[in-house]
Amino acid sequence: MRLDKYLCDALGATRKQATKIIKSGDITVDGEVQKSGAFKVPEGAEVMWEDRVIGAPGPRYIMLYKPADFVCSHEDGYNQTAFALLDEPKIENLHFAGRLDVDTTGLVLITDDGKWSHRITSPKHKCEKTYRVWLVDAIQPDYAEKLEQGIILRNESEATLPARLEIVNEAENEVLLTIVEGKYHQVKRMFAALGNKVEYLHRERIGSIELDEALEPGDYRYLTQEEIDSIWN
Repeated sequence: MRLDKYLCDALGATRKQATKIIKSGDITVDGEVQKSGAFKVPEGAEVMWEDRVIGAPGPRYIMLYKPADFVCSHEDGYNQTAFALLDEPKIENLHFAGRLDVDTTGLVLITDDGKWSHRITSPKHKCEKTYRVWLVDAIQPDYAEKLEQGIILRNESEATLPARLEIVNEAENEVLLTIVEGKYHQVKRMFAALGNKVEYLHRERIGSIELDEALEPGDYRYLTQEEIDSIWN
């Protein structure tokens, strides 16, 4: 693809704006400054502008470490949107592949590929999501069995799909819970149905994609091709 078209698609720039950026000498392709809009960008090349990588045109797949007090939506009347944490063009084209509550932290996947996100969020595909949960009250011996069997949530007629519980620290009431659905406030409602309350909730994994330990709250990175492809497996 021509470099000027690459910038138009990746940045949402006009051809005139892209030409101006290229002529400024601030664009590098695989470390080499390129000043011609006609330059052919090799597939898989690293294009940089002002010390940041410019993602290749096409579907985007992003991992975000969501902090508390950010909502997974484009607009909210009370809290900041997690999209404010992204320094990306055409934010309006992106959506969350599975939301987190405003007070829940951890792994959020963001994309503009609807089929890919549907693979994550649709219960029929049973894409696992693992949460680290801290409970207010003690973990009861029958929790794992009840969660595996499925629980009737308040205002629901059907039981939840089987979930997997692992005790991490009994003294701290800390567990790992793996579910394959994404009902509204599901994890909190599941423990409420067991007579307990979630004190703190953090998502660590979606499918085989784990939150990158190198990320701090509010940081993000693009997914690797292996991570992207794993959702289809």
